[in-house]
Amino acid sequence: MPKIDAFEEHSDAYDDWFDKNRAAYEAELKAVRQLLPAGAVRGMEIGVGSGKFAVPLGIKIGVEPSSQMAVKAEKLGIEVHPGVAEELPFAADQFDFVLMVTTICFVDDVVQSFREALRVLQPGGAIIVAYVDKASELGQKYLANCGKSKFYQQATFFSTTEVLAHLKTAGFGATQVKQTLIASSSDQTVLDGYGQGGFVAVKAVKT
Repeated sequence: MPKIDAFEEHSDAYDDWFDKNRAAYEAELKAVRQLLPAGAVRGMEIGVGSGKFAVPLGIKIGVEPSSQMAVKAEKLGIEVHPGVAEELPFAADQFDFVLMVTTICFVDDVVQSFREALRVLQPGGAIIVAYVDKASELGQKYLANCGKSKFYQQATFFSTTEVLAHLKTAGFGATQVKQTLIASSSDQTVLDGYGQGGFVAVKAVKT
């Protein structure tokens, strides 16, 4: 079952985080944006939420299991399809890229979610998976405090090593990794690779 209760009950609180943490939000957008394919492409976000990433990144289609979040995204012009990551409501070979931002910690089966993304991508298309890295300083803070959070009580956090392994298991090929929210930096620095940043974005290609 999708872990949506908190998002149904506290959708406004979810949006408030982005207003209160604007610098972190902008850094996350910057990291993801560096991995987006160029040109006029068709993208889709799994776990589109209220559209906080889809709208500024120009993504017009999303999948979202929470009705309260979907209503917000639809008001911003997103075409929202009800559904879950493990069973996407699309035919095969539909998209140039698929985005998942802080979604993998709420799915029931991360590998199946990646396999579904692979199915709906066109050959040569890419998945971009962004998340709080469990192995980072920020990730450890999330783990330590998840019991106090409205949203993360039922979350499962992953390290980048785990994410890369799951993508490979699902059938994805070449990867590219960006990281931001670096503990030693107070700005919106985005670096290649992982190991320093609390927020990591991985791009993997359907070969």
